[in-house]
Amino acid sequence: MVSFKALLIEEIDGQVGSTITQMTEDCLDAGEVTIRVAYSSVNYKDALAATGSGKIIRRFPCVGGIDLSGVVISSTDARFKAGDPVIATSFDIGVAHHGGYAEIARIPADWVVPLPQGLSLYEAMALGTAGFTAALAIVRMEENRLTPAKGAVIVTGATGGVGSLTIDMLAKIGYHVVALTGKESEAEYLRSLGSAEVLLRQSIDLTKIRPLDRGRWAGAVDNLGGDILAWIASTMEQGGTIASIGLAASMKLNTTVAPFILRGVSLLGIDSGYIREPYRQGVWQRLASDLRPPHLDSMSRKIAFEQLPETFAEYIAGRAKGRVVVELAGG
Repeated sequence: MVSFKALLIEEIDGQVGSTITQMTEDCLDAGEVTIRVAYSSVNYKDALAATGSGKIIRRFPCVGGIDLSGVVISSTDARFKAGDPVIATSFDIGVAHHGGYAEIARIPADWVVPLPQGLSLYEAMALGTAGFTAALAIVRMEENRLTPAKGAVIVTGATGGVGSLTIDMLAKIGYHVVALTGKESEAEYLRSLGSAEVLLRQSIDLTKIRPLDRGRWAGAVDNLGGDILAWIASTMEQGGTIASIGLAASMKLNTTVAPFILRGVSLLGIDSGYIREPYRQGVWQRLASDLRPPHLDSMSRKIAFEQLPETFAEYIAGRAKGRVVVELAGG
């Protein structure tokens, strides 16, 4: 039986950790589509899962990696055949179902998406869950009638993968983007992605958040949660739209109803993990066309599979920037 390398996350004596090991296909989970994995990616969620820094994994052992792209080896579902290039992200992949940090994966067919024309397998993982989440946030805000003409859009967690991609996409389609970051040294990087303004988090007094402050933003994409999200809500313009997509700072939200009932602000929850068709393919088609980030290559870097542990450490330490693609079979 063919063996292949995989990053296996285990809990031993109450401690969660990960090791690169050899597996065989009979160890894989159930699914209709078996895929030779070309690339995966690194997300903050992956780093939390693999290091045990967050309670992400829902079953042990589990191959990590919430994203993968590759070529179908075999399929019992008529929608896919051997040789098809495909993407699989989110759902239970890498947290309760063996994921993308392996040379071979077996995935339920409903979680698999055909690779859109115009994207390579590498580019699909440079986007990954981060790009899908950013694009889904933009689509949902558009559905809520946000347009470039309505005013500025603030993006928090701006130097991270989701934040960087969101800025790149929004600037491309004509928005005035304000990047909020705690990293003054990255201001030029954020401007290179299309930020019209860079706002330092240190300039905001989060101890004095008013129920309603001066309206500044027509839209907001928030990766942080907590007091930053409360401040954003208080500074939205009339009819503004907030897409809540992350909780890197806190999952708590201490705010008032004032922005929502006095200014008509909408708070949209962005669930990229379990949204199904036809939404999922539609968002990937947008990523291959008008929402394709023009600076995707410059904000992405490729690492070898063996470099995963040191890369996880960068994410946990808050030193990550842009997107990291993990090469397995390549292609």
